[in-house]
Amino acid sequence: MLPFIYIILTKGICFMGKKIIVAGGGHGGIAAAMLLAKRGFDVTVYERNAKTKMGYDWTDIFDKKGLLAIGLPIPDKKLYNLKNDVTFYGPAMETALTQNTEDDRKEIQMERSEIYKYLISHAVEAGVKFEYKQNVLGPILYGNRVVGIKTEKGEYFGDLVIDACGLNSPVRQNLPESFGVQNNPIEYEQFYVYRAFFNKTAEVNDDEKFKIIMLPNNQLGISWVATEEKYTDVLIGRFHKFDLDYANEQIEDLRKSNPSIGTKIIRAGDFANIPVRQPLGIMVADGYAAIGDSAFMTVPVIGSGIANALKAAKILADAISEDKNCSYSAETLWTYQKNYYKEIGAAMAPMACVKLLLTRLEGHELDYIFAKGILNAEDMTIDAESSSLGAMLSGMTPADIKIKVEGLLNNKVILKKVVNMGLQLAKATAVTAAMPPIYNRQAVLKWVKEYNKCFKH
Repeated sequence: MLPFIYIILTKGICFMGKKIIVAGGGHGGIAAAMLLAKRGFDVTVYERNAKTKMGYDWTDIFDKKGLLAIGLPIPDKKLYNLKNDVTFYGPAMETALTQNTEDDRKEIQMERSEIYKYLISHAVEAGVKFEYKQNVLGPILYGNRVVGIKTEKGEYFGDLVIDACGLNSPVRQNLPESFGVQNNPIEYEQFYVYRAFFNKTAEVNDDEKFKIIMLPNNQLGISWVATEEKYTDVLIGRFHKFDLDYANEQIEDLRKSNPSIGTKIIRAGDFANIPVRQPLGIMVADGYAAIGDSAFMTVPVIGSGIANALKAAKILADAISEDKNCSYSAETLWTYQKNYYKEIGAAMAPMACVKLLLTRLEGHELDYIFAKGILNAEDMTIDAESSSLGAMLSGMTPADIKIKVEGLLNNKVILKKVVNMGLQLAKATAVTAAMPPIYNRQAVLKWVKEYNKCFKH
């Protein structure tokens, strides 16, 4: 019989119903597994890759406070560096906007393999079981409830499935339409990325160590060149799919103005898809909770999501632990969604609108915005404390506002686009704030339709 049928209740205390499946080895899923195992839950993570092959062969940048949120200490300093300040350019490469981030606010840069080793070691110590080389195919449903997962090696049942399979999660993709969960991202909600680490062939100045060109060659996306001690890290990111020939063309173009990019790939050379959008409108159902990239928990403007996923793990573990009847229903798991939005998710909605503005700009318009100070270096200093649009703009002075207003008034086309973005932002903020505080199926389904409409391009 199915595990959730065996829930035994005595005086409101749950003695069974504590078998948790984590589908996929995402950072947030592993963190949630660790926290739940520490609280007495039976947790197993099913991951498609081998333990030594998890993640891409590249570094990641994230806010270290994500680790503190789940009760883990900051790793040994030998395992990470502080992220270099970024210098932003428009497509014409005429105006440079260089961040100036204080060290205590800087994010850390760490090998993805080391992040996984760190999280997995603590999870195993807490009692989490890992099943590697288990390719998840989709959910197992019993009526309107998720009761397990299908993998290439068999079926596994549990009282709750935590979906940490990532952007293209086969669990989320195969949930019934009646759940109201958005199965797949739509246009401008994901970034197509190629990243490679080349041999370094020249030294560069400090303000050139991490360069990001926005709308390069008038293409919707970014290119970055990060010159590190032992290599030069190059990323090509676009809102449209592309192949290796296109990536090589773009990199060859970058070499003309970046002598540090060699011609030999020394690691990576991989493609990936990254969510760059607001959080999933409905991230829970009976027997189901999404976390990390499965729930689109990235910062929409920059695509960084590890810290948000780790913080979400604590919120999810608390909600699961508070369900004394072990029902793990959409109603009880709504506490997780509500608290995630309160602490993090609601702030991501206006940032998603800013991202959409960038997709509507022409290259020459972005160059104008940089040149006229409508965006300045302070605005582009998105750091570990920049968890919302308000935090990003809090340091704006009257003089800054005057410059921005004058620049916009002198360009009616850009002004119109910014005003339209402001209206979209206001609506998204209002609708997000109106999320039902208590789960009611009809109310939630009605709300999510309005929420999703706020981010149409």
